Amino acid sequence: MTQILAEWTAFAKKTAPDDGQMSDLALTDHAEPMLYAIARDIETSQSLREQYEKSQGHDADQKESAAATHGRLRQASNFSLLQLSSEFRALRATVLRLWLPGVQQISDTTIDEMVRFNEAIDQALSESIGTFSERQQRTRDLFLAVLGHDLRAPLSTMSLAGELLTRPRAEEQVAELGEKVKRNAILMSTMVIDLLGFARVQMGAGMPILRATVDVQQVCDAALADARAMYPRSSIVFLPCGNLTGLFDAVRLQQMVTNLLINAAQYSAKAQDVTLQAVGTQDSIIIKVKNFGTVISEDAVNTIFQPLVQLAQDDDDDARPKTSLGLGLFIAKETSDAHHGTIDLTSSAAEGTIFTVTLPRAC
Repeated sequence: MTQILAEWTAFAKKTAPDDGQMSDLALTDHAEPMLYAIARDIETSQSLREQYEKSQGHDADQKESAAATHGRLRQASNFSLLQLSSEFRALRATVLRLWLPGVQQISDTTIDEMVRFNEAIDQALSESIGTFSERQQRTRDLFLAVLGHDLRAPLSTMSLAGELLTRPRAEEQVAELGEKVKRNAILMSTMVIDLLGFARVQMGAGMPILRATVDVQQVCDAALADARAMYPRSSIVFLPCGNLTGLFDAVRLQQMVTNLLINAAQYSAKAQDVTLQAVGTQDSIIIKVKNFGTVISEDAVNTIFQPLVQLAQDDDDDARPKTSLGLGLFIAKETSDAHHGTIDLTSSAAEGTIFTVTLPRAC
């Protein structure tokens, strides 16, 4: 068991979607009880009818198995279905490789054990895929519900503004209504752009970038304008320093900085500045977005860049606009990765919450 679990963990570490940040315990999760369940299954007598039922994927036991729990947790950890199934392929190969050298002679019993072992592995894989797919579908349905809810709010505001503009003496409110329409249009545009980026990544195409010589200060100025239009009551301070030119995709970079600023403004404590800092070093450009608000827990730090993750807010009465698609930081990380850069997060009461993006000038 120890040797099998060691090889399972090593394989899972290589295929994990979060660049090796998962602990060995999380990678192994339900592997041991799953293997014991397989061993018990091999030793349990089985009729031809029961064998046929198992081959058809029918199982009378309604209690969630270790394999089913494994599939559900792997989906929660952002594994793909291919990564999940490859774990079982590796598990099958590992067990057979360690088992067969100890077989002195191939007998009917040995063949029966191999058949039963493969049946049990297939059953475990089927259970894992079942709960993986079920949770994935539930996540997709929730995402569509949130998308509809979040788009409805700015659409209602814009519709109301349009109705007010048709009334007599509307010219007295034109400036105020114009600002509301502009702010909600930016909110909707941000959600749609994030949604398109998420869909492209999910389809396996990756985040497309088109490099050109870019002044990051100009990119940050444009992102600041969008964030300030969306959060006019938030104080956002920009601190540029050094040479900020490099080979980047200006559109993607602006989207990334905008998402970080919107996230910081949304979760920032009232009357506290949001700080955007861009520093040019010899080989890279470092962008930092800092705010003071609720400290992000260590568990949340490990999942915050995953899609469809949103942190809770303490102040439910806060009137500031909120985006709850949970895609902004995911898109920011994908953009950083596409530029061969890194994005890190630190959060404490004393230092605040700081997102740090490091981008090589050229790659």
